Amino acid sequence: MGAKRRPSKAVYRRRRLVVFVLTLILLAAAVTGAVFGIRWLVQEQPWQNLPFLSDEPVAEESADPIPTILPTASPNGGGGPTPEPTEQEPEACANGALQVVAVTDQDTYQPEQNPKLSMELTNVGAVDCVVNVGTKQQRFVVSSGPDDWWRSTDCQVDPSDQWVTLEAGQTVSTVDPVTWDRTRSYDDTCDADNRPGAVGGGATYTLTVRLGEVTSAPNSFILY
Repeated sequence: MGAKRRPSKAVYRRRRLVVFVLTLILLAAAVTGAVFGIRWLVQEQPWQNLPFLSDEPVAEESADPIPTILPTASPNGGGGPTPEPTEQEPEACANGALQVVAVTDQDTYQPEQNPKLSMELTNVGAVDCVVNVGTKQQRFVVSSGPDDWWRSTDCQVDPSDQWVTLEAGQTVSTVDPVTWDRTRSYDDTCDADNRPGAVGGGATYTLTVRLGEVTSAPNSFILY
């Protein structure tokens, strides 16, 4: 038998190439298995925090975005959204909505006592309303029978306006009563020192008050 022929260098190169290719295939399979293993760990352990993930959801792209639809009907059957309720400003008090009462601080007065006069105003209407309660609108009249003895407007100084809102059913009173000095008044005797004095001795007088166009019923009192 002759000597065994050794493979050529070309054969060795082909064998090395096959081994190298097989090694790459095995390495690729190992890497793929590791990836699947990691993915399984993530799926089986959802409580793990992955800091490289964003907390914000990723918006999905759409070829035909859906437009926002505004409501066209309200729950109460109207033609649009229910409007927010708005507070309506009170209007001027209507005729008959106000009631005025004449008030004296006493029913009888001794000779050294001067009557203090005031008024009460009540909104007898069903809604809040605005009224001018300033001194420009106030009028106090003291009478003896048909004779007007004293009027607050005869010697009034700097009358003013004061607009207030009266709630339905609310009653207000004048803060500072008007003092009647028991003399007769005229608009040309405001500075006189000798105006005639009212008769006492048990004489009856009446007070009537007026606010704007609203007049009170007479309120009687006695002077001694």
